[in-house]
Amino acid sequence: MSEIIHGDSLAIMPAIGDNSIHLILSDIPYGISAESWDVLHGNTNSGLLGASPAQQKSRLFQKRGKPLNGWSEADKRIPAEYYRWCASWAGDWYRVLKPGASCFVFAGRRYAHRCICALEDAGFTFKDLLAWEKDAAAHRAQNVSVVFEKRKDVENAQKWAGWKVGNLRPLFEPILWFMKPYPLGGTLTDNIAAHGLGGYNEAFIKSHPLANTGLEVCSNVIRCEARAADRGLHPTQKPVALLEYLIGLVTQEGQMVLDPFCGCGSTLVAAHNLNRAYIGIEIDQGYYQAAVKRLEG
Repeated sequence: MSEIIHGDSLAIMPAIGDNSIHLILSDIPYGISAESWDVLHGNTNSGLLGASPAQQKSRLFQKRGKPLNGWSEADKRIPAEYYRWCASWAGDWYRVLKPGASCFVFAGRRYAHRCICALEDAGFTFKDLLAWEKDAAAHRAQNVSVVFEKRKDVENAQKWAGWKVGNLRPLFEPILWFMKPYPLGGTLTDNIAAHGLGGYNEAFIKSHPLANTGLEVCSNVIRCEARAADRGLHPTQKPVALLEYLIGLVTQEGQMVLDPFCGCGSTLVAAHNLNRAYIGIEIDQGYYQAAVKRLEG
C-alpha cells in the first residue's frame, strides 16, 4: 500500500516497522541555509535569509546565506550541528530497511561528508558516491576588481582583474549510496535470495533512456537533464527520470520505496511509474499538497 503523510519525518519514522523498506531515496536538506527549512543550526543571525537590493533584482541567490567564515564563532559549529541533525534520523533509517537494502541520499557538496559519517555511525556501509551531471546550474561569482572599483581602489582593481569571489559552476551533484549490511556469516548472494536485495539491475539501466547520454553504461556518473515538468514545484526539485534510474537500479516491482523528505513528491511519482509501492513524508503543507495533486494526476 502506498501513501504520503503530512508531518515531521523524525516523529513519524518510529511508527514504520523494522526491516520493512526495500529502498530509501531522499533529497535531504543540505544545511546550507538556502531556505528557512534548510536552516538546521542554532545560530541564525538577523542577516540570515535577508536580501540586498541587488539580490532582490536578481533571479538567482535571492536570499542571503552565511559567508564561508560565518559571522561569529558560533557559525563555525554549523558543520557539527548538521552532523547531529543527520544522526538524529539515521538510526531509524537503518532500522526500517531490510538487510542488503540501499539508501540513496542527495547531499550538498559542502556537508556531504558529515552525512556520510552520521550514517556510517548508525551502521550503514558507505558503498559509493555517484555524480549526477546536470545540464545547467545556477552560478554567480563576483568580480574582485568590481569590488575594488566601488571602493575607488584603482590599483587593486587593475591588479585583481579576472579574479572572482565565489564557487565554480556546480555542474555535478553528489548522490551518496549506502547499504544496510547483510547478516554476518552469509554472502551477498545469500541475501539476494532471501530478501531480493543487494545486487544492481544492469539490464534495467542498459535499457533506460539515461543509458544513451554519451557516458559509460553502469558508470557512477549519471547524466540527466531536467525537463520542464521537473521544475516549478520546489526549489530543489529533482528530475523524475533520474529518480526512476536509481529506483530501478536496486529494486524490483512491488517493493517499497521510502522518501522521508519527499518535498513535492518526485520520488513517489518515479516509484509509481515503475510499479513500486511508496511511502512519502513531508512537513511543509504546500509541498505536501503539491505532491498529493501530482500523484492523483
